[in-house]
Amino acid sequence: MTMLDRRALLTKAAWAALAAPAALGGCASPAPLRHDPFRLGVASGDPLPDGMVLWTRLMGAPAAGADAAPLPGAEPIAVRWEVAEDAHFRRIAQRGVATALPELAHSVHVEVRGLAPGRWYHYRFLLGDAVSPPARTRTAPAPHELPGHLRLVHASCQRWEHGHYAAWRHVCAERPDLVVFLGDYVYEYPSPPDATGLARTHTLPLARTLADWRERYALHKSDPLLQAAHACAPWLVTWDDHEVQNDYAGTHGRGEPGDFLQLRAAAWQAFYEHMPLRAGTLAASGFGQLQLYRRQPWGRLAHLHVLDTRQWRDLQACRAPDGPARAVRPSACPELLQPGRTLLGTPQERWLREGLALDANSQPVRFSVLAQQTLFAPRHYPSGVQSTDSWDGYPAARTRLLQDIADIAPRNTVLLGGDIHQNYVCNVETQVAGRTRVVASEFCGTSVTSRSGTTQDKVDAIRRLNPHVLLARCEERGYCVSDVTPQRWTATLRAVRDPLDATSDAWDLARFVVEDGRPGPQPA
Repeated sequence: MTMLDRRALLTKAAWAALAAPAALGGCASPAPLRHDPFRLGVASGDPLPDGMVLWTRLMGAPAAGADAAPLPGAEPIAVRWEVAEDAHFRRIAQRGVATALPELAHSVHVEVRGLAPGRWYHYRFLLGDAVSPPARTRTAPAPHELPGHLRLVHASCQRWEHGHYAAWRHVCAERPDLVVFLGDYVYEYPSPPDATGLARTHTLPLARTLADWRERYALHKSDPLLQAAHACAPWLVTWDDHEVQNDYAGTHGRGEPGDFLQLRAAAWQAFYEHMPLRAGTLAASGFGQLQLYRRQPWGRLAHLHVLDTRQWRDLQACRAPDGPARAVRPSACPELLQPGRTLLGTPQERWLREGLALDANSQPVRFSVLAQQTLFAPRHYPSGVQSTDSWDGYPAARTRLLQDIADIAPRNTVLLGGDIHQNYVCNVETQVAGRTRVVASEFCGTSVTSRSGTTQDKVDAIRRLNPHVLLARCEERGYCVSDVTPQRWTATLRAVRDPLDATSDAWDLARFVVEDGRPGPQPA
């Protein structure tokens, strides 16, 4: 795709995201439909005090043996949308027409504005005589308000084969205000030849092309429990590595550099096409770059700083050419300790520092939340090796962020993470005047379905070696739900009984509280 082609597509995407009040010229009008074009469901995300993004993707009639097929044709399609104050759509707050572009797989991203702050709405899409499932979303509180409560769910890592999505059914029952997804929404792999112990399999190949990635997202979004979770609340999404390739780092991946960058651009385009993201996520370079780090205010109760730890990172230390990231012994890998190494990239580090300063100094925010991909606190192994793909692989970058938190001193700092398929609850510590000081709290959640690949005995040994780790569990799949008030943050780790059972019940694994003005989680 040439630069001119990219700019034309970006212009189209921005135009298509406008919440147009009337029918748009140049769009096809469908004949009466004999299939459901909304088979992948609907979603909303990135709520503002006066609006949010509404998403869907139009699909064609199912092919033989498949749940959904791409919509044929190369014409833009006009899709109607409605936002209502009630579930029966009798009190319409806004309605309009959006454009589903064939260049973006007939996905729809409507950026609604002009709604009232801090309230729930209902929305749906209409195409011809077809009507999407209705869904709930909400606006964020007004910037000056201090809400009394925020219910926040964070989750990550939902490999298709490793389990059913029972966790999402329980998330719906939590009735969250916001769902934060921290990466690995899809996995690039084909199903293993041996299906023993798997919940289900699929027939898709290793994802390489744009068509491959679109099929991968369509597969995941065909799951009714995941659809229900998208329909119950707005989402705030970021990515990790499996949306592209395991352990990729910035422009570095396996295979020839040019081939990898083509794969990455295709994967990133499919990610945008299937997530409730604003058109501003796209950059002038097309899908060679996405602006994914951003801030999500929730009045003066919380500011969520959504991080991107993949696009801008340095290559993992001592990584062999065309090989995976591996744990290393620091003494055998001097590169690990180089002071300039970064996980976020210098511009994002500066952006985060400025955001924390705003939290602390301009109408102080109760909770500054870092929504990022992986475990932040150090994890020292009995073997003496150190991970290179997490923050442990970028110790200088972690030290810089810790220094910023200590110097700026936001009122309360909470880090949310995922990636490692384990539950970790940690005191986040730094050295101040030669003394260890707790400056933040961390809740790194387990996976929705993806297996941990370790044993509890090994995890217990790690915990004994790391006194800042308050809880470490590897055997449960699930999510974390946090109830946030001006006085405290209460995090409940929820686990499903059986990831292989779509009807599995769930239970409370543990609960921790962060009191206002007292850094560090306390068992509740």
